[in-house]
Amino acid sequence: MPHCREVEHRYGAGVHILDDPYMRTLLAELCMKQTVQPRLNWLLASLYDGLLRAVLNNEFPRKVRSVVTRMDEVYRAEMLDQTTEVVAVDIARAGIKPSMICFDLLSTAIDPAGVRQDHIIMNRVVNEEGVVTGAAIAGSKIGGPVEGKVLLFPDPMGATGSSLCEVVRYYRERAKGAPSMLVSLNLIVTPEFLARVTREVPDLRVYAFRVDRGLSPADVLAKVPGEDWERERGLDDHDYIIPGAGGLGEVLNNALK
Repeated sequence: MPHCREVEHRYGAGVHILDDPYMRTLLAELCMKQTVQPRLNWLLASLYDGLLRAVLNNEFPRKVRSVVTRMDEVYRAEMLDQTTEVVAVDIARAGIKPSMICFDLLSTAIDPAGVRQDHIIMNRVVNEEGVVTGAAIAGSKIGGPVEGKVLLFPDPMGATGSSLCEVVRYYRERAKGAPSMLVSLNLIVTPEFLARVTREVPDLRVYAFRVDRGLSPADVLAKVPGEDWERERGLDDHDYIIPGAGGLGEVLNNALK
């Protein structure tokens, strides 16, 4: 059973849309035109702090531990298993800061010796009409085997799913061993993203604060998300999320001009 509130949907058991009004408020501000640096980075840090905490509470192994307090008394409780090994995967460039936020937080919650950050440099591939046709990896730095480790993919915008599917394929072909868990941490996802990743990476667990399906017909929007999945649409003709947040990678890096 989930240990946090979730929005009702029909996207499957591996998808978790968090019902968190505070985080939705911060995310709404992140998406506004007038929100710029340094406020953007503060919002991003707060949002990923909350998103990762939900993943830790819902998914990570636990272990009963005993600690001696300053009162020289024993406190015993179920806590996170600090021997869990985790890799935060930086999918540059929108994922650079989210991955670092996760890396830092994980290093305070479990044994930092078991926390690693990998780096994947990739970009969208578009055709002459500007439509996204896939994703290409230009470089990578994978710091070792992934056997038994939790792989986290903190990428703010889950749009088409092409980048994530390509990164997972890349790890399966090039990294040694099988991870214990694959988790995608997105601020916003689309129905198209969920359809692709649940089809191509069925063992993936998706955590997000919002599913944007703003181009869906009115009668579809009146239904529970995922109930009429085939008619839901959250991407425009250039594969930008509607209502979305714009090109967040460009916005975060002041690269709009």
